[in-house]
Amino acid sequence: MPGIWKKIVFSFASVLCITSIILIVVALSTQKWVTGKILCKTGVDLVNASDPELVKFIGDIYFGLFQGGKIRKCGLGSRRSKIYIFPKLVRKLNGGLHVIIILFLFTAIGFASVSLAFCIYNAKKIPYQSIKGPPGLYLWNFIAGLFGVFAIVCFIAAMKRHRLTERVANFKEDIFQFVVLEEDYAFSFWLCVASTATHAANFIVVAMSMIRLPKMQTKKPEEPVVTVEDLLY
Repeated sequence: MPGIWKKIVFSFASVLCITSIILIVVALSTQKWVTGKILCKTGVDLVNASDPELVKFIGDIYFGLFQGGKIRKCGLGSRRSKIYIFPKLVRKLNGGLHVIIILFLFTAIGFASVSLAFCIYNAKKIPYQSIKGPPGLYLWNFIAGLFGVFAIVCFIAAMKRHRLTERVANFKEDIFQFVVLEEDYAFSFWLCVASTATHAANFIVVAMSMIRLPKMQTKKPEEPVVTVEDLLY
């Protein structure tokens, strides 16, 4: 059986793995990977709007990996509409890259689950094979974190190289054309980054399991020494 220190360390490592899985699941299910401002360029050109009037033509957009929404302002007030990435919009985007991002995140969940299982195993038993011990935990956490990094890098590439926000904003817009004024990585994106950071933290936690704490030693009571003089008395 592992000592109390190792039980505490591997239990904390298990909590970090669970946190990583929850963060990715929440990131996948929410709709705030990107938020931004969009300008209705067609409306501005039609009325030849000046700077003070541009506010009437600036709307909002937000979206995640599956859904989103936007508020269109083309001089006739605000109009809300939902955005569904699948099944049609993904064809207008770089569909392969978008699907790869989702697959990377699911793979990260898989390896985080493997890491969780090994953390629980190490908290209960002393492994006889090195791959089941700390070296294995380093490996599974590294792979899970690596796939999380791949997903983040691919999403940034989709944003910067493939003008993801602009394509989403102009989907099914036959009359009006929208220009992206600003775009920011939002709550869901940073959850994915935090998930990757938990695996980096797990490296430190697993390394702490190798620390050997000094054992508390209790002094034994000294046995009385009987001398010849004591026997004479």
